[in-house]
Amino acid sequence: MTDSTAIKVRTAIELLPDGTSYGETLKLSDVFFPQSHLKALHPNVAVVTGMRGAGKTFWWTALQKEPVRELIGDRDERSLISGETELLAGFGVRQKIKEYPSKDVLGKLLDDGLDARIIWRTAQASLLAHSSHPLKQQEDWSARAQFVQDNPEPIDRMFAERDEVLEREGRYLVVIYDALDRSADDWQTMYRIIRGLLQTALDMRGYRRIRVKMFLRTDQFEPAAIGDFPDASKVLSSAVQLSWPRRELYGLLWHLLGNASDAHREMRSFMCEGEIREDQAYQFSTGGGVWRVPDALIFDEIRQRELFHKIAGNWMGRDPRRGFPYTWIPNHLSDTEGKVSPRSFIVALRAAAENCREQHPEHKYALHYDSIKRGVQRASEMRVDELREDYPWVDLLMQDLRGMVVPCRFREIERRWTEKETLRRLRKEIEQKDVKLPPSRIDDGADGIRGDLESLSVFQRMHDGRVNIPDVFRVGYGLGRKGGVQPVR
Repeated sequence: MTDSTAIKVRTAIELLPDGTSYGETLKLSDVFFPQSHLKALHPNVAVVTGMRGAGKTFWWTALQKEPVRELIGDRDERSLISGETELLAGFGVRQKIKEYPSKDVLGKLLDDGLDARIIWRTAQASLLAHSSHPLKQQEDWSARAQFVQDNPEPIDRMFAERDEVLEREGRYLVVIYDALDRSADDWQTMYRIIRGLLQTALDMRGYRRIRVKMFLRTDQFEPAAIGDFPDASKVLSSAVQLSWPRRELYGLLWHLLGNASDAHREMRSFMCEGEIREDQAYQFSTGGGVWRVPDALIFDEIRQRELFHKIAGNWMGRDPRRGFPYTWIPNHLSDTEGKVSPRSFIVALRAAAENCREQHPEHKYALHYDSIKRGVQRASEMRVDELREDYPWVDLLMQDLRGMVVPCRFREIERRWTEKETLRRLRKEIEQKDVKLPPSRIDDGADGIRGDLESLSVFQRMHDGRVNIPDVFRVGYGLGRKGGVQPVR
């Protein structure tokens, strides 16, 4: 790689998305299709699960945009999604009190004794009803829910009539849900809400063209807690997980680089030189101007590795004993289940490029191996921030372990918690109702907390019983590992 090429590639990597939710700024060129995601977008898939940063909110946002739906139909006709598909938001990151109830409204309706299924059926009926329908004349969500409960036949008729119209027109209507962790502050209430939504998804299977699709975090998908109603398996068994195997992570990287604003043409030439001619690699979506990554750069990991090592060099140090960048980065960003958030992956690469420009500007590759380690540190800090947002109680437990070295015996962790009275302080916070979605096993003491952290993929129980913590959390929480990436101080 020439010095000028290294600088251009480094600059392009610095311009990658910052890893936050896209919201209204989403562009067509941001849309990349891993194989599992195409399956998840099918109207008949009611439940889509994924870890934090896997793309749930991305797809909730993207599906509401007609050009994206056209792109999906162009990419895979089997998805049954197209520009003609009608997508309605049933709950999400943006509050729309006229279209769906907020967390506080949901809580009040449940406290008033309304069944969660009736609440969601009310919200869905309100989205479908025309302005003159009696349901629309009700003054608030409480009155609307009572109307639906008292008048089941007119509501059934309205759904059936809309379904007949959709069938004649040959298109689907899908109501999509996201951010359901924001629907409640405790597990019991959230599970009630999700269970009710699953029941309405089952109800909609009785129609030909009306469907419900919900995006759930992996920890929310607890069949024993949300599937205790007749025929629940009919919706739960079709759940699809948004997965990101290593080749898809690199496929996303090539897609973003190949569609980057000013540098896209040079980046495409750089990525496709050799056995893939650039003119063969140009594949644009209909009317969208989006470059599609050649299959060889997605499905051939040998070629992926060769290309990335042109960007980052062959080794993570001065010799092969330190590992190879292509495998090293995903390995150090994975949780205990081996899953990597694409947001963490992109953030790590961006931070690595920035560090390389500042600390190793004359390096012959676009990324220096020390800069890649700094990038992993930044990604770990971000993952810790996300964990803190979702489960504030985890931060209290992990901060008290700062400075320890893993793997270690659990009794060492328990001793540290005892010295710092960690569990007593946590129980006090929970009693004061200052903790969102608290640990479910706290009554079992330290062993129970260990189980909660294992279920969140933070703690890993090794074969010899010791506790390991993956780098993606260990580094950000300031724990050490012999020979590992340095923790954030």
